[in-house]
Amino acid sequence: GCARDVTTAIQTGRVVAVLDGDTVVVEGVGTVRYVGIDTPELHHPRRPVERFAARATTINRRLVLGRTVRLETDVEPRDAYGRLLAYVYVGEVMVNAEMVRRGAAEQYPFPPNTRHRAMFARLEARAMREGRGQWGPAEGGPPWGRADRPE
Repeated sequence: GCARDVTTAIQTGRVVAVLDGDTVVVEGVGTVRYVGIDTPELHHPRRPVERFAARATTINRRLVLGRTVRLETDVEPRDAYGRLLAYVYVGEVMVNAEMVRRGAAEQYPFPPNTRHRAMFARLEARAMREGRGQWGPAEGGPPWGRADRPE
């Protein structure tokens, strides 16, 4: 087998807080940063809130808050801030990918944690083509956009 498979750690826990579009707090785990994606900044010490940040946070909250999630790490399990870097799953749905699919996040390949880079790139290209989320016209056009229609 590939060495990458050996490094995957799997944990589960309930999401008790959503900090922004790509960061949550999981009971018994701590702060978890979605690996491979990036959403507009909601909390930055030196910059104002970025457009679409609140909507990305709302989308994330609707997907995960109060739910039990499965967390899978890539090569490096933690970032410089001590957050767990993970692919976050609710059932069979990878939330990282769902955020990109909806146009609420951009792909953010950050080596060596790039296991799903190609999938994220495909999802982002499609979201851009279809004008989803931050890529749509309601927020002034790329790279912003409209919120997904209510489900």
